[in-house]
Amino acid sequence: MKRTILSVIYFLVIVAVITSCNSSNTKNTDNSTVVNDRKWWKEAVVYQIYPRSFKDSDGDGVGDLKGIIAKLDYLKSLGIDAIWLNPIYSSPNDDNGYDISDYRNIMKEFGTMEDFNALLKGMHERGIKLVMDLVVNHSSDEHEWFKQSRSSRTNPYRNYYHWWNAEKGTPSPRYSLFDINHDAWKYDSLTNAYYLHYFSRKQPDLNWENPKLRTEVYDIMKFWLDKGIDGFRMDAFQFVAKDTTFPIFPLGYEKDFIKYYGMVNPIHDYLKEMHKEVFSKYDVMSVAEGAGNSFEDAHNLVDADRNELNMAYAFDAVDIAKPEGYSVVKLKEIFTKWDSAFAQKGWLSVYLANHDQARMVSRFGNDAPEFRELSSKMLSTFLMTMRGTPYYYNGDELGMTNIRFENIEDYKDMPTLNEYQHQKNIGGDIKHFMETIKFGCRDNGRTPFQWDSSFNAGFTTGTPWIKVNPNYNTINAAAQEKDNNSCLNYFRQLTRLRKENLALVYGKYTILDKSNTDVYAYTREMDGKKLLVILNFKSTLSTVTTGIDVSKAKVLLSNYSVPGNNTKLRPYEAVVYELQ
Repeated sequence: MKRTILSVIYFLVIVAVITSCNSSNTKNTDNSTVVNDRKWWKEAVVYQIYPRSFKDSDGDGVGDLKGIIAKLDYLKSLGIDAIWLNPIYSSPNDDNGYDISDYRNIMKEFGTMEDFNALLKGMHERGIKLVMDLVVNHSSDEHEWFKQSRSSRTNPYRNYYHWWNAEKGTPSPRYSLFDINHDAWKYDSLTNAYYLHYFSRKQPDLNWENPKLRTEVYDIMKFWLDKGIDGFRMDAFQFVAKDTTFPIFPLGYEKDFIKYYGMVNPIHDYLKEMHKEVFSKYDVMSVAEGAGNSFEDAHNLVDADRNELNMAYAFDAVDIAKPEGYSVVKLKEIFTKWDSAFAQKGWLSVYLANHDQARMVSRFGNDAPEFRELSSKMLSTFLMTMRGTPYYYNGDELGMTNIRFENIEDYKDMPTLNEYQHQKNIGGDIKHFMETIKFGCRDNGRTPFQWDSSFNAGFTTGTPWIKVNPNYNTINAAAQEKDNNSCLNYFRQLTRLRKENLALVYGKYTILDKSNTDVYAYTREMDGKKLLVILNFKSTLSTVTTGIDVSKAKVLLSNYSVPGNNTKLRPYEAVVYELQ
């Protein structure tokens, strides 16, 4: 993540590591992989739902829990195994639910606890797990803890947050990702002190040094786990520990702020305590956003013998997608180095899009009409054939695209609006800024799910909270249900292929023709079965050299109706072979 907000806020390329209390998951031999420790979360396809934009059941323009319930059969039909649900807790919505005012209640716009119970029951009846977001680096400034904390310096909740008394002088500068001035300290006159907020001013950071705060968090986790949920995705968790002496950082630190903010000691003490108090008592998965600054950081976070977390994801790959394009060689290098680092120990998870990103096909593929379907299918093939657990964002199975708003008034994303004002304040290049957010703003990935060609894409009968992409008349689930060659039905084929071939989950990964600037080719092999995956990431005819004879190979899946040959690939062609 870089200096500008646009490269900071669009988090998360999941390249992660998962462990359990057992020994390492797989062992590679020369020709196969012996699976020692099968787990459901290793074999799962995780599908992320952004509830605000998924399906509105009551016409208020906001997606809700009953809307998700109404689409559970659709979700089951996708072949997915688990749903990661973005925050649904009570919130004033400064950051669309990532500013929580009550961790034990449901946001009124989303429904009630009864609706949540019905959703969980319906998911489990269909064999779908539920992973919830846990946002505990910060709370809302409207949470009762913060209201108490700011009321006086002697309040019992004062130490639930980070305060700097003004008589000590101005605190050492800290960069805020979302603040209009990028200043992470906000002066509060009520007690003549500053409070810390790495994100927006309405998201004060929680003080994990306080054992009472940690106990509160563990109790919240148990509340939801006792309801029967299947795990947590832990938002911005690598930032929870701070050096509370707040030393002065070097000039320009904000250009690589994770080096200073991420994985600060004693974060591992907190995680060991969390494991002891919570995770050791439940059969669930734990997923942390952020993996520190190195492979060592990642292993320290998740290695089985450390008894901390199951999974964490790094951000390397997501930053390479730019309006001017990206290097396929660099993409291959990133995914290959992570696979190599955890080939013998740990586990990987893979994704290219989520709620903090613009649309996958618009960033990593080509959303021009002639290439949208092909490139969307190619990218999905990549996600479903790499080693590890794939994470897939709602709507990408349709090949939904960026909306590219022309007017700033159409954007809803708080940090984007704040950065727009910041650029105006400093005399920045507003035209360039607007072009940049057309490509990268996370609102592109938050437009309503395109169910059909009816009013508002079938998302709501009211006025949607954010505009629907006008291309819903041609890109929608109802139309794709009827088309055997659609992105939607291709995605279903991919989930079936993955389930039928454990080599795609656990098998050894070997990259081929790695200096090729257009094509990503690799093999997956386990227990004598060997699969070859060839992916053309370009809109032109491309050549690849794999050194493998496919004359007797079986084509398991291709995104062209008639597969070509394995050396000359058509635009965005994807082929999966089973080698004989």
